[in-house]
Amino acid sequence: MIRFFNLYIPSRTLILVGGEIAAICASFGLAIFILYGRNGATYFNDGHVILKIFGLTGLTLYFSHYMEMYELGFRPSHREVYPRVFMIVGVLCVVVALVTTVFPTFIIGHRVLVLGLCILSFSWLLWRWTYGRLIFLPALRERVFLLGDGERARRILSAVQSRAELGMDVIGWAGELENGLTCESMGQTLRELAAKRAIDRVIVALIDRRDKMPVNELLELRLSGVRIEDGTSLLEKVSGQIEVDELHPSWLIFGDGFRLTPRHRLLRRTLSTILAVVLCLLTLPILPLIALLIKLDSPGPILYRQKRVGLRNTVFSCFKFRTMRPDAEADSGPTWASDEDPRITSIGKFLRRTRLDEIPQLWNVLRGDMAFVGPRPERPEFVEKLSREIPYYHLRHTTRPGITGWAQINYGYGSSVEESKEKLRYDLYYVRNVSVMLDLAIVFGTLRAVVLGRGVR
Repeated sequence: MIRFFNLYIPSRTLILVGGEIAAICASFGLAIFILYGRNGATYFNDGHVILKIFGLTGLTLYFSHYMEMYELGFRPSHREVYPRVFMIVGVLCVVVALVTTVFPTFIIGHRVLVLGLCILSFSWLLWRWTYGRLIFLPALRERVFLLGDGERARRILSAVQSRAELGMDVIGWAGELENGLTCESMGQTLRELAAKRAIDRVIVALIDRRDKMPVNELLELRLSGVRIEDGTSLLEKVSGQIEVDELHPSWLIFGDGFRLTPRHRLLRRTLSTILAVVLCLLTLPILPLIALLIKLDSPGPILYRQKRVGLRNTVFSCFKFRTMRPDAEADSGPTWASDEDPRITSIGKFLRRTRLDEIPQLWNVLRGDMAFVGPRPERPEFVEKLSREIPYYHLRHTTRPGITGWAQINYGYGSSVEESKEKLRYDLYYVRNVSVMLDLAIVFGTLRAVVLGRGVR
């Protein structure tokens, strides 16, 4: 995998995207030469034509992202890919038509556009078919043995088996050994695999390494060219999570990450403020309408103030549009919201689904209580409970909480200890790999989550 601005991207995914960029550009280039023949080269002398083709390429990739064509762990069948490709091409036609009514110079030529999109439909499908065959060629895949049988090992096994673009085939794992998980049995298995040259990588995901890890056999494999990789690091790369139950403190202490310097903090603070100001201006016209709908839907205040835990465990008042009855916690006390929660009002369901209820939190961003991107702030009552039951939970408070975050776009909201632990795995990944580019990726992911209505509760 390739680390790109603190995001781990499989090399095969980059090949997929690169091939699609080439297919899109080549389709419109071929359309120009078909229509203009030898004069096609003259057509390209206008530098704006190339920029327009790149613009169409960017729009196509953007719509592909929204249609989950590059979704991690997503292996669509031909029945799923083909309709999506034609749908994206159709949406592109509509969007380009709307854009050209306002900016007529954006079009590269109606005939070029129509023919280019027709060619793109087939070249895109051809590339997807070719890519689907290439990534499963044995010569281009790694044979992996998983050393471990705990929860972390099972999560790695599931992640690798569901991600064809990683290029890994698990040929065995310690959980299947007949003689049990002992140093001798694992050492014997590794020696046999090495003798047959049947292994390219070993993933070490042992809970207790001092007594069970076959050090000599792993060293021999390493010297013979077999890659030895720590399971926690691999899980971080392939799933965007950090396992907490079997995490060694030394991995946190001596590993990379957690390098949010004052310069980076200032840059992130500046970007959060700019985003908050822009969104305040964009949403200002609809605020009176939202306030009116809340008042008409149920009695009570328009805004809801709630204590949340922020940076370095400081408690602040978080503002939201009220989406529940005023007496929602009168009898039960602080409780998590659940799916189809009867306490949520009719307009509250709409506000939560569209994330409009979080607009007042922009004031928290401007005040400095929150950032635009960061771990979701929790209530003090829940933090106290979760800190006792979940290891390393306090680490999520080492960075400023956010309106949206890595956990929100990958998992959603948590309404139990187990769901909070799952969210923490994503939060720790964010805290360890925080960067401006990762924040921008989360912002784009949030836009898609809002459109698709995901992670709402």
